[in-house]
Amino acid sequence: MIRTVELAPHASAPVLAAYSYCEAVTGQQARNFAYGIRLLPTPKRRAMSALYAFSRRVDDIGDGALAPDVKIARLEETRALLTRVREGAVDEDDTDPVAVALSHAAEVFPIPLEGLDELIDGVLMDVRGETYETWDDLKVYCRCVAGAIGRLSLGVFGTEPGARGAERAPEYADTLGLALQLTNILRDVREDAEGGRTYLPADDLAKFGCSTGFASPAVPEGADFAGLVHFEVRRARALFAEGYRLLPMLDRRSGACVAAMAGIYRRLLDRIEREPEAVLRGRVSLPGREKAYVAVRGLSGLDTRHVNRRAVRRRA
Repeated sequence: MIRTVELAPHASAPVLAAYSYCEAVTGQQARNFAYGIRLLPTPKRRAMSALYAFSRRVDDIGDGALAPDVKIARLEETRALLTRVREGAVDEDDTDPVAVALSHAAEVFPIPLEGLDELIDGVLMDVRGETYETWDDLKVYCRCVAGAIGRLSLGVFGTEPGARGAERAPEYADTLGLALQLTNILRDVREDAEGGRTYLPADDLAKFGCSTGFASPAVPEGADFAGLVHFEVRRARALFAEGYRLLPMLDRRSGACVAAMAGIYRRLLDRIEREPEAVLRGRVSLPGREKAYVAVRGLSGLDTRHVNRRAVRRRA
């Protein structure tokens, strides 16, 4: 069981200001993520915003226009800052609000900060232009940039006392992160190709005649692009099904947060499955009203009850 403690009500003014900064970053830049964390109680919402703001900084370095050697240097500087956070060497009056907020959150919640080291490792893979021959290869990258975020988030959420199988909660959080990342990869296939990146496994691309890439809005000649997308969608759905086993282990509002974020991506996956070629024309997204509906559904506990019913049937 992973237990959490609420943030102390007497957090200092500098700490509260640092959290406010992180929440502003989250509100401005997080699209799907923000819908989920709004459902959390204030202490957990603040801690999740600190995690997001640090992660956003790492991602922005990797996605920016700097030269690769400069990006690598900046990422290692960010890793050094993370070391200071881990060692409790960031003062409340430090000039970096993200470091202040993350340090405080890590004091209050059992956040496995090594997950942020993994995120940096994953972004370094991007900077170095790594590609992936097989799904097993791609999983290593996905675990760094997304599975780790699931495990970090679980440190904030905690698990309910007496939750059945709670020792597997980190595994399920990791798997859910993989499901979200694979959905991201499918959604962004054209955008990534324009940036010179290919994430889908080379084995899968070859299997469906798509090895020439996706630099054009047209399907490559002779390719079974729809077959490729449907193949990856099935893989993502299996990951979602496994990762959703985390939900009954969480308290109501943490479960609602996870269900909302994952639910948005599952609906996005539905859209991609219905019209695979849409991802070649631009980024597929959900309207705000649909995201809000998914958030309300998460708060209602429908997804958690569905997972519980499936678990009962498996044990019967």
